[in-house]
Amino acid sequence: MSKIEDRVIIVGAGPCGLVAAACLGKAGIRTTLIEASRELPKDLRASTFHPPTLDILDRFGVTDRLIERGLIAPQWQFRDRREGVVATFELSLLAGETAHPYRLQCEQWKLSEELRTILEADDCVEIVYEAEAVDVAQDDDGVSLQVRRADGSGETMRARYLIATDGARSVIRKVLDIPFEGQTIPEIFLSMSTSFPFENHIENLATIAYMTDPSEWAVLLRTPTLWRVLLPTDPNLSEDEIKDPALMQRRLQAVCANPNDYDIAHATAYKVNERVAQRYISGRIFLAGDAAHVNNPLGGMGMNGGIQDAVNLTEKLAEVWKGASLDIMGRYERQRRKAALEAVQAQTLRNRRIMNEVDPAARKAYHDELRATVADPAAHKAYLMRSSMIESLRELETIE
Repeated sequence: MSKIEDRVIIVGAGPCGLVAAACLGKAGIRTTLIEASRELPKDLRASTFHPPTLDILDRFGVTDRLIERGLIAPQWQFRDRREGVVATFELSLLAGETAHPYRLQCEQWKLSEELRTILEADDCVEIVYEAEAVDVAQDDDGVSLQVRRADGSGETMRARYLIATDGARSVIRKVLDIPFEGQTIPEIFLSMSTSFPFENHIENLATIAYMTDPSEWAVLLRTPTLWRVLLPTDPNLSEDEIKDPALMQRRLQAVCANPNDYDIAHATAYKVNERVAQRYISGRIFLAGDAAHVNNPLGGMGMNGGIQDAVNLTEKLAEVWKGASLDIMGRYERQRRKAALEAVQAQTLRNRRIMNEVDPAARKAYHDELRATVADPAAHKAYLMRSSMIESLRELETIE
């Protein structure tokens, strides 16, 4: 077997893996980033950056570029599809708690593009494209990663440590036989993008709007060029039936009447899971991002949580690199697994309960609670501290 190379391997070059590589590069730690695809998928993935994530990205000098390429959202709201605004949350209340008291609507591929450019100029970081992780093993000295190239050839890479950011279907997590505990949400989520200017046709519409309804909730998210519409869908339908053009037109028309047909630039239907890995650490191998936890998109916490994982993990790994005990990585698992279970999943599941509620009394109670929250400045700010992920990040620092 070849000798251990003095480096860290990261599997998966999504936002979490790229941020992890950027952190290690700034720490002067040689890193090899493995990515199956050279091309960036410019699709309907995450598009919401929360304030503390923007604070994190400031260290790489990319936040201003994202703001230039994105859309600042100073407020977001819960609405009733029939009655209109229920509660509007004003993110300016977070001034003094963050350098960015707003959400930023900017597609995640733009962050990946900016970070790839930075990393390709970093002598400490090597990006290996068109390479797929197929197996992993480790011993007391390091990790061995089996990689398959696009031409079918194989290669064994050796490193001191490995970070798995290879997504919800993580090969690394499966090889390590780490249970991915949780549930699959019954409904299919359908996401459609259109240039239709909802803001001109729905009164007092915020850039981010969660629209409750006893028969069919909806989410409207504005990006710099398009609006995204997210709708729950019968899981018994096939993908072709879900994405039937006539059906999608009817569903969009039900959200907001359009005298013309909607132009649908993109559409995707997908299952949603709420799952957290039983362990984030296996010896010298660490899970982060979607490889460690996945959740529904109601709240925009998935990508943000992954980026926060990457920073927490690499800060501790840099200490280990300098001679600290590997045992300190256990704190990464304790902190970030708690965040996934008690902050991210708790909030996204609560959002889903509000959106899915059909009982009139329970719906009224949810709406009254939201109205009371925004009417009370202290409660309003406290809600934003939780939903913007600031509170959970601060609380985690108390966990040893």
